[in-house]
Amino acid sequence: MTLVIGLTGSIASGKSTVSLMFDDFDIPVVDADKLARVVVRPGEKGYTEIVKTFGEDILRTDKTIDRKKLGEIVFADEGKRNKLNAIVHPAVREEMLKSRDALIETGAAAVVLDIPLLFESKLTHFVDRTIVVAVDPATQLKRLMERDGFTEEHARQRINSQMPITEKAKQADAVVDNNGTKSETYKQLQEILRCWQVL
Repeated sequence: MTLVIGLTGSIASGKSTVSLMFDDFDIPVVDADKLARVVVRPGEKGYTEIVKTFGEDILRTDKTIDRKKLGEIVFADEGKRNKLNAIVHPAVREEMLKSRDALIETGAAAVVLDIPLLFESKLTHFVDRTIVVAVDPATQLKRLMERDGFTEEHARQRINSQMPITEKAKQADAVVDNNGTKSETYKQLQEILRCWQVL
């Protein structure tokens, strides 16, 4: 029986770092963010709908979507953000389930679905157990500003567009505290996987 694990966190919580750690345990990861990039490539249905909804101003000269420009539009306006999500999310879900089921077919001991909005989008029925990667708010803000070069106002806008980490942690089956070093985080993840008898 394959255990399907839902991995989530909030922006700049270090979820991507934890996601990469599963490789060490030979556990495949289906990454919703990577799929979100695939479904909006030129020629895809999602791409056509986004351009129709937001106009050609969001395109780079090579006609690909300028994610930063689109981000500035949708993170400042909840209505527009909802419109974008309504285009991208269904397409991503479809691809994610195809990948998940194909991996289950191979008899993998566990499969991870890396979904940033796992709880917000009410997708916990896609998985058996959930792990939240958590950091304290000050660390999150600092990391986001350093990583993406955001002003404090922009960074707070992004953070506030998501469910608070504390809320996610309450709903999770397990929490990885990512305030410390990488090796401390790694040990916590290893412990969770052992406890769930995946290792």
